[in-house]
Amino acid sequence: MLASGNRWARDGRKPLKVELILIWTQWLLNPPEPPGLLRAFKETVSPFGNKLQSLNRQSRPKRVVSVLQEVFPIVSWCQDYKAKKFKNDLLAGLTLASLCIPQSIGYATLAKLAPQYGLYTSVVPPLIYAVMGTSREIAIGPVAVISLLLSSMVQKLEDPVANPIAYTNLVLTATFFAGMFQAAFGLFRSGFLVDFLSHAAIVGFMAGAAIVIGLQQLKGLLGISHFTNKTDVMSVMEAVWKSLYHHHWNPHDCILGCSFLIFILTTRFLGKRNRKLFWLPAIAPLISVVLSTVIVIITKADKHGVKTVKHIKGGLNPSSVHQLQFNSPHVGEVAKIGLIVAIVALTEAVAVGRSFASSKGYHLDGNKEMVAMGFMNLVGSFTSCYVATGSFSRSAVNFSAGCETAVSNIVMAITVFISLEFFTKLLYYTPVAILASIILSALPGLIDFSEAYRIWKVDKLDFLACMGAFLGVVFGSAEIGLLVAVTLSFVKIILISIQPGIDILGRLPGTDMFCDVNQYPMAIKPPGILIVRIKSSLLCFANANFVRERIVKRISNKEDEDTKEKDGRTIQLVLLDMSNLMEIDTSGIASLEELQKHLDSKGIKLAIANPRWRVIHKLRLVNFVGKIAGRVFLTAGEAMLADQK
Repeated sequence: MLASGNRWARDGRKPLKVELILIWTQWLLNPPEPPGLLRAFKETVSPFGNKLQSLNRQSRPKRVVSVLQEVFPIVSWCQDYKAKKFKNDLLAGLTLASLCIPQSIGYATLAKLAPQYGLYTSVVPPLIYAVMGTSREIAIGPVAVISLLLSSMVQKLEDPVANPIAYTNLVLTATFFAGMFQAAFGLFRSGFLVDFLSHAAIVGFMAGAAIVIGLQQLKGLLGISHFTNKTDVMSVMEAVWKSLYHHHWNPHDCILGCSFLIFILTTRFLGKRNRKLFWLPAIAPLISVVLSTVIVIITKADKHGVKTVKHIKGGLNPSSVHQLQFNSPHVGEVAKIGLIVAIVALTEAVAVGRSFASSKGYHLDGNKEMVAMGFMNLVGSFTSCYVATGSFSRSAVNFSAGCETAVSNIVMAITVFISLEFFTKLLYYTPVAILASIILSALPGLIDFSEAYRIWKVDKLDFLACMGAFLGVVFGSAEIGLLVAVTLSFVKIILISIQPGIDILGRLPGTDMFCDVNQYPMAIKPPGILIVRIKSSLLCFANANFVRERIVKRISNKEDEDTKEKDGRTIQLVLLDMSNLMEIDTSGIASLEELQKHLDSKGIKLAIANPRWRVIHKLRLVNFVGKIAGRVFLTAGEAMLADQK
């Protein structure tokens, strides 16, 4: 319409264009009532939204099916499930189990729990997720970062060596709280809370956690008897140095562990070189466990100081309801640990799920994922499981093995259960050094140098948050790293919010487009008119005075940051382009009124262009439109034409 209007103006029918501008202005000034705060809150946070209304319009049988499909996504896709898909899922699930079994035992030891808890966590949570989750490729179970978080925080409340039963009880209680928070986030559509951990913070945190986990595994790899409970790099290196200096380590453990670490890393290299050998790095940890156990049995290496796993309790997951400590004096601290772990676990799982969903071309429902993760950890806390989430390394194996649906998780869980029932006695002589080498082999995937470099190139403040998380974890603790990352991310948001700045706009030659004159030097500033665009979506108490002062200084030519040109032209009209501005509060309105009074005192008119729905509604309520004599336009081009009238 604007292009047509300009053509009419060139044809000598300018009055018609002016009439159109008046009509458009009336449309702008008389919109419907914008949705209130309560309605917007309900649309954002309501657990059900408009789904109840659509259900009421359906017949009872269809309503039951719809509810089941909503709560249990497996009901939707199992209707088209065929034998060919099951064949692929079976292969993927068995491949997954071969990697999962040794990793789960290793991650349980990292969490300072008995080895069977890692296997328990690979049985119940994957079964529940397969029924309630929406990702086809994600592999559920214990992961290194969550194991580190739990051990580093819970051991401050109970010593896992001096009082292992009380420590285990607190870990299970933390798992309950983590599941509760995760389910609540999904039910009340509060997934935005997970976004407080930015992508840059997660990259730094994961890298720092990988370093700390790797250093922790030196205890098992070197056969060190006495080791520190602290996780910072200085304490760990001091403990390692003292053990080596005083010969409190076992070279047999070191040789055995390093040999199989080289073997696992070699298979991983071969798997990356030849994708047809994807199964080789997947089964390498299980082969390492079997071969090393046989070596220990044949050579009786345990008699020469090689540390072994020894007893692993077998059988189905026992009930742990009686172990949950809701009356413990530490329950407040445990709930805080549960919240931290819940957010980190969700962030990792959703990131993993979305990466594979995008490659397969289907949508991953974030809120359903949170509900599924929450319920699987709630039930897991009742069945001797600690916090489970999506593992990137195992999900990549699942994807490469050709999984079709979440049935691969079911196959994996059944395989782990069979191992628990019949084969745990065979793991008695498995060397602890092998578990350390398996964990160490998985750590390179947590350190993403290329992504850290990309963050540095794109956004220096994001890189600062990334490095803050990394250094906080490495030289402090996991919670310090998270706190530093979140704090720096908030500081970035505050800095951007309180000092948004302004753009001076000009018309691009031959067009009706108005752009920043700094970005487009060829843009022509209209004589006698200053067009200002506010670089913020919110004009509020935090930035309103800053924006007003920038505009006033620009008009007074006391500051010349936005352009080097000072031609001395008298400004007759200041036009505020509000296309970026989505919301305004009373402080923002007050600053606009002060700006209008200041301009009036200098004989300068004020106009606004393209105000958004909520903004124009509030400006009408306080009669600001009347104070500027109704100078409100859809576009800056219309304001130029009206000024020429």
